[in-house]
Amino acid sequence: MSRKARPADIDEICAALPETELGTSWGDRPTWKVPRGPKGKGFCLYRMPHKTAVDPDTGEMYDDLVVIVTPTEADKVALVEDESTPFFTIDHFRGYNAVLVQQSRLGEITRDELAEVITDAWAHRAPKRLVRELFDE
Repeated sequence: MSRKARPADIDEICAALPETELGTSWGDRPTWKVPRGPKGKGFCLYRMPHKTAVDPDTGEMYDDLVVIVTPTEADKVALVEDESTPFFTIDHFRGYNAVLVQQSRLGEITRDELAEVITDAWAHRAPKRLVRELFDE
């Protein structure tokens, strides 16, 4: 059985996917992109604390959020509505296919589950030939 996910798994999973690179977007935010180079599209981003995402219990801004792109609105809804996962969304992301997750809550899912969500994000943003190469192996 797969072990619990942990924050370090995010970079390990992203780095293991074909033609990815850790760059920046939204100014200076560390962002995993595919393919490498200037045409890279972000699929997993470390979000800075922002007033649009606060802990409902404390009112404090989340300081450990990761944004992971979802292929469709239905995928986003499925992740957010599944009570067994730590994925959620905020008003700021209404109409944008992506979920948020606190790194401190990754242990609520397995590494395999995290890898599946990240791989889906990668496949949604990657050039079709890369997706074919990964899944046709």
